[in-house]
Amino acid sequence: MQISAPVSKHDLSSAQADMRHAYCGGGAGMLASAMVWLCAAFATAFMSSKHGVWALLIGGMFIHPAGMLIAKLMGRPGNHRKGNPLGSLAGASTFWLIFSLPLAYAASLQRIEWFFPAMLLIIGGRYLVFDSLYGLRIYWACGMLLAAAGLVLGVLAIHPGISAAIGAAIEAVFGITILMLDRRTAPSSSLTAKPHDRAG
Repeated sequence: MQISAPVSKHDLSSAQADMRHAYCGGGAGMLASAMVWLCAAFATAFMSSKHGVWALLIGGMFIHPAGMLIAKLMGRPGNHRKGNPLGSLAGASTFWLIFSLPLAYAASLQRIEWFFPAMLLIIGGRYLVFDSLYGLRIYWACGMLLAAAGLVLGVLAIHPGISAAIGAAIEAVFGITILMLDRRTAPSSSLTAKPHDRAG
């Protein structure tokens, strides 16, 4: 039986640098996600809570392509290097998010005020994985804050529109912060991520 060689710290750093370079440190996707949360907040406020729920569920399907577009508009490839081992981790975290959606929807059937807090808990947990994806500790702060907000808003049963707006605000602040940090460190990231084939 052949035993795979362990991944070195250098290999991990290189893979993370490639992810940061491709997706602006993940800030592009987070900004796209904040926009979807904002749309859900508006749908809840001006239509109904059920419309807000569906706005987030349906809009969520467009977060990744929208994030790729934002990254490309900022001069990045919008896709990681073919063969990057962290690509499978990103995919696994996405499937975990999708598998958790029925639970959040079921919570909304019991009490509509629980849907957005449940989503904040789910997304907050997913962002903790992004520390490994991008090598950025800020994702721990983001994930924990989203989870804490979800717990508080769920316990207090805050109006869904307010919960969605809070989710949008948190993601917008962290998304912009990550984009600013990425812009500051862009030269070193670009040097690390050499031209290569992209996954498509």
